[in-house]
Amino acid sequence: MFENLSSRLQKIMRDLKGEGRVSKAHLNASLRQIRIALLEADVHFGVVKSFISGIREKALGQEVMRSLTPGQQVVKIVNEELTRLLGSETAELTKGVRRPTVIVLVGLQGSGKTTTTGKLARWLQAKGRRPLMVSTDVRRPAAIRQLSVVGSAIGIEVEDPPARDPVRRARTARKRAANMAFDPLIVDTAGRLHVDDELMTELQEIVAGVGAHEILLVADAMTGQDAVRSARSFGDRLDLSGVVLTKMDGDARGGAALSIRTVTGKPIKFIGTGEDYGAFETFHPERMAGRILGQGDVLRLIEKAQAAVTPQDSREMLQKIQRDEFTLDDFRAQVRQLRKLGPLEQVLGMLPQGGLFKGMGKVQVQEKQLDAMEAIINSMTPLERANPRIIKGSRRRRIARGSGRRVSDVNRLLKQYLQTRTMMKRMKRGFLGRSMDRINFPV
Repeated sequence: MFENLSSRLQKIMRDLKGEGRVSKAHLNASLRQIRIALLEADVHFGVVKSFISGIREKALGQEVMRSLTPGQQVVKIVNEELTRLLGSETAELTKGVRRPTVIVLVGLQGSGKTTTTGKLARWLQAKGRRPLMVSTDVRRPAAIRQLSVVGSAIGIEVEDPPARDPVRRARTARKRAANMAFDPLIVDTAGRLHVDDELMTELQEIVAGVGAHEILLVADAMTGQDAVRSARSFGDRLDLSGVVLTKMDGDARGGAALSIRTVTGKPIKFIGTGEDYGAFETFHPERMAGRILGQGDVLRLIEKAQAAVTPQDSREMLQKIQRDEFTLDDFRAQVRQLRKLGPLEQVLGMLPQGGLFKGMGKVQVQEKQLDAMEAIINSMTPLERANPRIIKGSRRRRIARGSGRRVSDVNRLLKQYLQTRTMMKRMKRGFLGRSMDRINFPV
């Protein structure tokens, strides 16, 4: 989502770091460029003004201007201010003293509440919780059925009381959750195309009727400032505890994510990063600031890798690298593990955009290319996969025919395999080789 803003800010930061000394005029010119970049990204003008003022005040301090590396100091200040803008600290979900904890999701129609209900339930289940879902949207055709379909897809139970009154449906579900030890109860509510009194009254009655511990606003990040305005309207009538931003994988300008915390005073607690039910994650302000400024989100990448790769797989792969026994079977296994991490563009976007990984965020990798790689390897014999050096001209032509690819595709895959093997030898000698036994990462 932040691709355009990120590339512009990164260029400004690179220019600043390259300066031996930073004058007031140079700083003002850079801040002017930052202001334009933020406004073009649809960030609220009041937020931009506050953001720029905060940077200027800190950057013009004596300790910065007298520093031997003032450019780097200013970049550090921009990072800190961006983190503050996004919320500073990660906001956790409230846990009720008495079970079940009740989480009510609210928002406009089309913001993705029902899908988010399923994503949140799946996320909580992975944390060892036992969630129960219920829909109180009795007006939209098939809304209740939609949540049941979501529940079936992710293997989480959905309560469907016979009552057609939203408040009674929520209360019945809460009673069942308490009796059957479900925790939390997630309530999917109705939406409208716009905020109106009827909708707000219904939501207030549901919240009061079930004693909600969390009221999360689900907002579509791609709607930009419209999402901020609707968040403010919901916040005027409901005691929101946080925001969930959906469609953060889209190509919108990102203004909602950068504005909503400051404008509403409510933290962003989760973000939806794709259509898959697993594309849902806790919002970490400092990590998002790092990604926007090209510093990556390696911690998130490691978390994804740890979820996708077992400790045994990690140890076995480390041993093979140390013995220099990395084969095409292992290469295929790594491709499969890589696909478990999610869309490849997102994975590459988590890498720092500099040093060893410079330019990786711009690499275009299509899922079809990975399909082709697997097909080519599958067309090889066990001997060929174990000893790629024997794959000469006639074997390459046979493998190409068997996989429905061209000989040039086979040549490209073998070249990629050799490059990967060479890179792993370097990693074995460097810091990654010393740390891979402590993390489960698809090396």
